[in-house]
Amino acid sequence: MIFGGRDNEKVVEIGQHLMQNRFPEISEVDAYWTALKGTRLVPGRLDIDPRGIEGALGHVMLLERIAPGIARIRLAGNHLNDLMGMDVRGMPISALIAPQDRARFADYLEQVFTAPAKMVAELAAERAIGKPKLDARLLVLPLSDGDGRITRALACLSTHGTLGRAPRRFGMEAQQCRPLSGAIPLPRPRIYAMAEAPQPFDRPDLRHADSAPRKPYLRLVASDD
Repeated sequence: MIFGGRDNEKVVEIGQHLMQNRFPEISEVDAYWTALKGTRLVPGRLDIDPRGIEGALGHVMLLERIAPGIARIRLAGNHLNDLMGMDVRGMPISALIAPQDRARFADYLEQVFTAPAKMVAELAAERAIGKPKLDARLLVLPLSDGDGRITRALACLSTHGTLGRAPRRFGMEAQQCRPLSGAIPLPRPRIYAMAEAPQPFDRPDLRHADSAPRKPYLRLVASDD
């Protein structure tokens, strides 16, 4: 659906217009990152100037990838601290996500750094007494570090509704990862941890065996009678 005026007036999609009004910080950060990137694949972390996103600073985070699917919040605006009721610096960004959606969130977050890709997620806060309806949109944009590796990200979490009682964590309603190169999207990676190394099939598993050899439980006895 669209609206417009005379022949020469700009026509704007209503859905896009409403989304910009609900989450203006997202539009500001996305436009800034795109302009900063220019013809490069991604901008650098050192290129970020807070004055360029002054209207969204309270909603902005700078992330550092520390493991597959895990990114630590290095800097965060006051609105993020208010959401959690504490200083979120040093916490994984997944702390803002409801536990049941964290594995899926990690899959998408990993693509931001490895594809690299732009991630957008529609979120809804968990509701309870003192925690009214609160919708949010999360934008995560890749950045390169001082060595040119994509290990940093610029993120913005914009909310619409009443903050209520902290902490507020969000479930994922919808999400999208768009590779910046224009290539076919990578399959979502599966992240595993705490797995033991597989053992070859041609020898027994002796990892938990006692040092002394064990006597067999059964023995075959042959008789000529």
